[in-house]
Amino acid sequence: MENKTLTSKQILAVGLMLFALFFGAGNMIFPPFLGQEAGTNVWTAIVGFLITGVGLPLLGIIAIAKNGDLQTIASRVHPLYGIVFTIVMYLAIGPLFGIPRTGTVAYEIGVTPFLPETASKSGLPLFLYTVIFFGITAWLSLNPSKLVDRIGKLFTPALLIILAVLVIKSLITPLGDLKAPQGAYADGPFFKGFIEGYLTMDTIAALVFGIVVIGSIKGMGVTNKQALMKICITAGLIAAAGLAAVYLSLAYIGATSMDALGKMDNGGAILSASAQYLFGSAGAAILALAITVACLTTSVGLVSACAQYFSKLLPKISYKTIVAILSLFSMVVANIGLTQLIQISLPILIMIYPLAIVLILLSFMHNAFNGYSLVYIGALIPTGLISFIDGLKTAGMDVAFITDSLQFLPFFAQGIGWLVPAITGAIIGYFLALAFGESKKPIPVHE
Repeated sequence: MENKTLTSKQILAVGLMLFALFFGAGNMIFPPFLGQEAGTNVWTAIVGFLITGVGLPLLGIIAIAKNGDLQTIASRVHPLYGIVFTIVMYLAIGPLFGIPRTGTVAYEIGVTPFLPETASKSGLPLFLYTVIFFGITAWLSLNPSKLVDRIGKLFTPALLIILAVLVIKSLITPLGDLKAPQGAYADGPFFKGFIEGYLTMDTIAALVFGIVVIGSIKGMGVTNKQALMKICITAGLIAAAGLAAVYLSLAYIGATSMDALGKMDNGGAILSASAQYLFGSAGAAILALAITVACLTTSVGLVSACAQYFSKLLPKISYKTIVAILSLFSMVVANIGLTQLIQISLPILIMIYPLAIVLILLSFMHNAFNGYSLVYIGALIPTGLISFIDGLKTAGMDVAFITDSLQFLPFFAQGIGWLVPAITGAIIGYFLALAFGESKKPIPVHE
């Protein structure tokens, strides 16, 4: 049984499951907005976006397959760091950003296009919608059943078919021509796209939920670590191809949309307006229904996963109580609106995403540096400090007195000034570990 592998059909099924894991309805709103902002630089920008929006999440899944769950990996820095970092990741993908975003995306695409302009500017429709949306989320999360799974399996393919029709129509009858790039997309489209990929939150999702995918593969009888890794890589490439195709298509729609739609506030508005423009109100209604249900299933999945984690962390608080708290809190956060939620989340993600990236990359080299915790510490301290400053700058705070002194760092102006200090810190940590005689902590090659 130990040497069992999977058939091509089974690996394809795992690849599609991975795709469904990453393909949250929220992710669909970022490529169209990137496309509209990047204009003629859209293809350079989307390459950067694909690295952080597709490549890193797949590395995250493989890292979990190789090393264990998120807390296990993060605990290599220090046990306390393992707990704190895991909590922060669950809060980010959960009640702070991930869960509220499902409600705001569903509202933006499913309701806003059909409201009078005066009503859409009022906060009441959003409030009433989120009360219903998160009420249903809580109810379904409290009553685990195959209903959500079945709806997800039905609506994910339906959503993909609708998107494919939308893209084909936009190719046959383009919305317009590519326009001049705006803002940071004019000077550094690749790096701007790289940072925008953080917004998908899929690297965090991979670290938090990767264990579910690994558990599914093990449930099929695969227990050998090398076989598990091979399946993860193959399935990952299948999922990557699907995600890349979706993101490229949606970026194209956004890039050609300026003539027909004008400047829009977010990708949800671009997507719904594109459907309306290309297919009329019926097209917008079908897209709205599919995305609403997809958002709901994503919301239930996130609430359930976060509630399970926090009920284990805080055993005195019941699962049902945590579900209620998460749903209510997410409803409140969702009422700030989609555009504002994205604006608030970006600085936080800029602070924490590089830490996740460095942790993933180090996990692949763990045995090469004997698993020394000082290597992890040496890499993560400068990464955290510089990312924190980048986050404050993105939030609009005046930190010029600090940023001016850090301009000497490679790629600092592009938003990834943490890269070289992380490498330098890891090297220093390695030599300090040797000097202090830190014990080796290798991961066994075979299980």
